[in-house]
Amino acid sequence: MANVVVVGSQWGDEGKGKIVDWLSEQADIIVRFQGGHNAGHTLVIDGVTYKLSLLPSGVVRSGKLSVIGNGVVLDPRALLEEIGRLEKQGVSVTRENLRIAENVALILPLHSELDGIRESGSAATRIGTTKRGIGPAYEDKVGRRAIRLMDLADLQNLNGKIERLLAHHNALRRGLGLDQIKPRDVYDQLAAVAPRVLSYMDSVWSLLDEKRREGKRILFEGAQGALLDIDHGTYPYVTSSNTVAAQAATGSGLGPSSIGYVLGICKAYTTRVGEGPFPTEQQNEIGRLIGERGREFGTVTGRPRRCGWFDAVLVRQTVRTSGINGLALTKLDILDGLEEIKVCVRYRLDGREIDYLPAGEHAQSRVEPVYESVEGWQDATAHARSWAELPAPAIKYVRRIEELVGCPVALLSTSPEREDTILMQNPFEA
Repeated sequence: MANVVVVGSQWGDEGKGKIVDWLSEQADIIVRFQGGHNAGHTLVIDGVTYKLSLLPSGVVRSGKLSVIGNGVVLDPRALLEEIGRLEKQGVSVTRENLRIAENVALILPLHSELDGIRESGSAATRIGTTKRGIGPAYEDKVGRRAIRLMDLADLQNLNGKIERLLAHHNALRRGLGLDQIKPRDVYDQLAAVAPRVLSYMDSVWSLLDEKRREGKRILFEGAQGALLDIDHGTYPYVTSSNTVAAQAATGSGLGPSSIGYVLGICKAYTTRVGEGPFPTEQQNEIGRLIGERGREFGTVTGRPRRCGWFDAVLVRQTVRTSGINGLALTKLDILDGLEEIKVCVRYRLDGREIDYLPAGEHAQSRVEPVYESVEGWQDATAHARSWAELPAPAIKYVRRIEELVGCPVALLSTSPEREDTILMQNPFEA
């Protein structure tokens, strides 16, 4: 049985929540391996909508173990608030169904404040983040001054680690003209949340290895999308972690041989939130129509998403950088009724055609899409649950996407409801 990694193959917001929930019914363990509460997954189960940011999607299903791996940055207050919201919806979150890696780095209020200051500054410092402290927390992790979850279990030695952290942050704050942070304030913040958060702490790498050896099915749930990867994305307009499939191993403590199948999620069109290049963006009536039909607003931020045609160049690239075995194509129904649909098949850069997105920021901003027109369809694809229910032009569109990106479509989603899914290949049985 294959352990499965689910990653976004565009800029995020591809509908991973529904697909992960659909797969989680077959899994025993669901693992978040990167990012923080800047993610946004919406699940609709039996008519009830759950909005998750930090917790793995499996937490809303009984009998599943959810795990937050070491590759995540964890805001303790946001975690407890999210747990509280779920409990109001009747979902119990205890040590029985949630474990958190002891070596996960923590997001503190000072991180969120710094993130907000940078985003509120000039265009030179603005990336388009969620202002939730994700980037500054990862900076401290790499700078070897982060406070980690395990540190809350040893409060008598916490002060020295806070001093080390503030030696950096207070110097930075002085340069920004901000008040200094008192070590006691940070200590009190952490001591207040320690008892509740520590109840979920575990040696996750050991736990997952044990479960793997028992033959348990593990589902690794990525956040954001591969085009926001710190190395392989549209740098610098990216997130602060690796979002490609290989991070599932690093961010959980399991070796790469534990991964059997990579499922890439992508929309039948393209969206992006925040700053950065977007070759197929449609700042016109088509873009507005797609956004309205698709309800393209960020789960976390509420910001309207930028919308455009499907970009086969980008998805083909992420298929390779993430080693994607199959695609889950979502929101096909949003294109219902269009006379003509365009697909970007290559780019034009400075007068020559290329079949990849260049790594340079300025080159990315200059690429022009080269489109291929595809026949649209008038019959509805919404709520279809078999190929036989799809209009012939819609099937041709899906098959053309497969050809262009060099990867088969394993699942096809035709509405937010989990039952409205056409299955071609079960990743757990591949």
